[in-house]
Amino acid sequence: MTLLLVQALNGVQLGLTLFLIAAGLTLVFGVMDFINLAHGVQYMVGAYLAVSFYDASGSFLLALVGASLATGALGLLLEALVFRRLMGRGHLDQVLATFGLILTIGELVRLIWGTSPLQLPVPRLLSGAVPLMSGMGYPVYRIMLIVVGLAVAGLMALVIGRTKIGMQLRAGASNAAMVNALGVDIHRMFRLVFGVGAMLAGFAGVLAAPLVSVEAGMSDNLLILAFVVIVVGGVGSVRGAFIAAILVGLVDTLGRSLVTALALALLPPMAAGHVGPALASMLIYLFMAAVLAVRPAGLFGVRA
Repeated sequence: MTLLLVQALNGVQLGLTLFLIAAGLTLVFGVMDFINLAHGVQYMVGAYLAVSFYDASGSFLLALVGASLATGALGLLLEALVFRRLMGRGHLDQVLATFGLILTIGELVRLIWGTSPLQLPVPRLLSGAVPLMSGMGYPVYRIMLIVVGLAVAGLMALVIGRTKIGMQLRAGASNAAMVNALGVDIHRMFRLVFGVGAMLAGFAGVLAAPLVSVEAGMSDNLLILAFVVIVVGGVGSVRGAFIAAILVGLVDTLGRSLVTALALALLPPMAAGHVGPALASMLIYLFMAAVLAVRPAGLFGVRA
């Protein structure tokens, strides 16, 4: 039971990290009908910038704020130089151009920071552990990530559900052309979504940096999971992205433990060592297929 609780907490923490990445991506896709494969590299850049800010200041808080703002500025710069010229073009053009950005930014990261993995230390105040059952502790830093992720989700729900700009975003996700015809500056809205989405991705990268190695390509797997979250939750739905992110995080984390344990109970140890991880890596895609079989537009998608 202790192990199950720890894995469930890890699943929630992973889900909230995915939400910070997927929230901006689903708005970009839903409001602008724009496929931005380069969204994940902003998560990676945020982690690298955090390491640099921390080395310069020695403060994790300054690294968090500075890297998040710098990543948001990078998103606005990419919107002005690249994304704006791809608006209204086909999805294939957008995929090819943003995939090229992944390669370009990845090489720039290697040139600036090198190829060796970097590490951002856990803040001293958050370096302890909270005791759980059977004397097992759970890191305070991971608990902080869960609390911060829930706070950001609540703030986004408040902004999108209770403010004028949130109303415009929801209307833009339903019918961007009509919103533009009614006098809303849709281009300013696009810039806002790109900037905030990039900042959230960078914010997630900073928070994840003390738990993982900061290296080129660190965002590849998370970007795939973020697209799974968007598909399961429904394109353009922030509420759907939040619920889907938690579900995907739990399915991925708990599934790896349960499937491996089940394989060990049914198969010889050597066979279970191969079959368990292989099946576990498929679970989130089986989960996505099951959701789409019942709700083709996702859990909270707009019915076509």
